[in-house]
Amino acid sequence: MIVELDGLSISSEQEFHKRIASAFSVTQYYGNNLNALWDLLSTDVERPIELIWTNSKHSEELMGDSYRKVLIILERVKTQDESFGLDEKFSYQLK
Repeated sequence: MIVELDGLSISSEQEFHKRIASAFSVTQYYGNNLNALWDLLSTDVERPIELIWTNSKHSEELMGDSYRKVLIILERVKTQDESFGLDEKFSYQLK
């Protein structure tokens, strides 16, 4: 599964959570916080997943520290999948 997020429409952590929940069709039960993001990406969605965040620099400028916190979660999920030796895993690209 390829999930694309456009950073031009993501200017806050709240907006990021709204977009990610919509992309994975989990708006009804997603918790809209970093713990929910971890849960969603680490265990709740089928692999493989490639997250492509276009215009990520725009989001970074507007989100500030929240952007860094989201990236930490994305990297943790990627690293976890790699450490498990999964053939189908989570990956992400910032464009």
